[in-house]
Amino acid sequence: MEYKRILLKLSGEALMGDRQYGIDPKRLSEYAKEIKQVVDKGIEVAIVIGGGNIFRGVAGASNGMDRVQGDHMGMLATCINGLALQSALEAEDVITRLQTAIEIKEIAEPYIKRKAIRHLEKGRVVIFGGGTGNPYFTTDTAAVLRAIEISADAILKGTRVDGIYTADPEKNADAVKYENITFKEVIQKGLKVMDMTAFTLSEENKLPIIVFDMNTNGNLMRLVSGENIGTVVNN
Repeated sequence: MEYKRILLKLSGEALMGDRQYGIDPKRLSEYAKEIKQVVDKGIEVAIVIGGGNIFRGVAGASNGMDRVQGDHMGMLATCINGLALQSALEAEDVITRLQTAIEIKEIAEPYIKRKAIRHLEKGRVVIFGGGTGNPYFTTDTAAVLRAIEISADAILKGTRVDGIYTADPEKNADAVKYENITFKEVIQKGLKVMDMTAFTLSEENKLPIIVFDMNTNGNLMRLVSGENIGTVVNN
């Protein structure tokens, strides 16, 4: 597949590296270098990043916190991660804009679709922080929503495993990897790729999701160069 514009989805946990929480500067720097290679190739890159390394609204709610409050804290966590990734990218001379779904005008632009697309057309990386701006929606849903809005060719979901398997490959040595799978098959088999809201939104808008291992150096570049890396989910 030829990629002109992609949306890269990263989990907040991915930024922890080997730490228990927070941000590992080494991992951040590695990601920035990977993203720079893709930008230098002329591909437009937008990024949505989670906040699970700092705070999860669902976890807060399970401990008695108001769910809406918890989700707002999670949104702010994604903005912190967005700022960290922006800094790492700029250290690699990649011009980057952080746009947030909740207004924090002193540190980031508000999300405006036309402005985001203009940045991408100028070769800037755009990081979308703050999720969708609404509680009860995950950053997976935010990734799909933004990808549809900016007309991305695909969502590249960077994880620590190299695709979708019949079972958890970290727990089951007999798990078999899928090269390609349809949205319907994922639902029927009960495979955990994204939350259901994100997944059905992607299916309805015929937006492919590619799940791949972001922690192997060069994988992102190989993927956008057409190599069969990870698992492709489509209609």
